Amino acid sequence: MPQVYFIDVTNRDGVQTARISLSKLQKTMLNWYLGQLGIHQSELGFPFIGHERNYIMANLALQRKGAMAKMILEGWCRAVAGDVQGGLTTGVKHLNVSIPTSDQMIVNKFGGRLDREGIIREMVEAARAAREGGMETLGVNAEDASRTDLEFLVDFGQAAREAGADRLRYCDTIGYETPDSIRER
Repeated sequence: MPQVYFIDVTNRDGVQTARISLSKLQKTMLNWYLGQLGIHQSELGFPFIGHERNYIMANLALQRKGAMAKMILEGWCRAVAGDVQGGLTTGVKHLNVSIPTSDQMIVNKFGGRLDREGIIREMVEAARAAREGGMETLGVNAEDASRTDLEFLVDFGQAAREAGADRLRYCDTIGYETPDSIRER
């Protein structure tokens, strides 16, 4: 039977929710509790952002001492090589890089600066920077995958694999999908 792994994103995505605010100590305690519960992985934050660096490095030190049980601590970056390189200095060894893949988000987020080809190019550069920097595991997130043209999504996924990604995350960014529509897709 296939093994199921749970990845918690509270410390990265959850704290971006309106009226949710966690101190660095609360985020650290959440990681500790998640580890005790046997959660496989926690997306602990943004290693390329200055105010997150000390918290991330402290959590990684606690992890090395066994405080987080066997849980993997993973950073999150935009699929921008510079962000990845900035995050490498924290010592994070597991990373997700993320970029929009739907035409709607590409147009609205990048305003013509990137097209589909540019999205793949940016993702590949970020993924290669992560692998060259020593990442042990690398995930690539397809933001708004639920509204992404399926042929482009397949091309994006293949390029991610060729660039060294261990997994592709299908993000239903705006809550467009249902379990049935995902199964059909």
